[in-house]
Formats: sequence, C-alpha cells, structure tokens
Amino acid sequence: MKDKAALAEEVRRQLKHIAPDVEPDELGPDQDMRDELDLDSMDFLRLLEALSKSVGVAIPEADYAKVTTLAKMVDYLAAHQP
Repeated sequence: MKDKAALAEEVRRQLKHIAPDVEPDELGPDQDMRDELDLDSMDFLRLLEALSKSVGVAIPEADYAKVTTLAKMVDYLAAHQP
C-alpha cells in the first residue's frame, strides 16, 4: 500500500472507525488531526495502533510530532513501509 492516496484513505477509514462522530473527509491535508477532529490522546494512540496493524508501520513515540497532519502521516507511512 505505498500509494499515498490509498494511505490517506486508510488513515481516514481508521479515523472514522476510532471516532465515529468525526468527518475525516472534511479534514484538510495540513490541518492538525487532533485539533480539527477533537481527538484526545487515547484516540490518537488508538489511531496509531490501528495504522500499525493495517499498514505495517509502527510509529515510535519519538515520531508522534511528525504525524500530526494527514499529509505528514501519509508521508511518514509511505516512507516507512516495509
């Protein structure tokens, strides 16, 4: 799943699964996901865990600041896929 469009769709799908009340399709690529979708730290951790399982990329805590927006998350996942 190296295609960035597919990765973005997977992030949106996982966001919708974790926080059913949010509208991830309205999230701009450079908007902070936590702020725009009102995700708390547990929601964000669950998102990272879900993406780790579905995409196969574990995101260490040291890199959390690198995946704050949809665009940054997609770039990170694309760059770190096995």
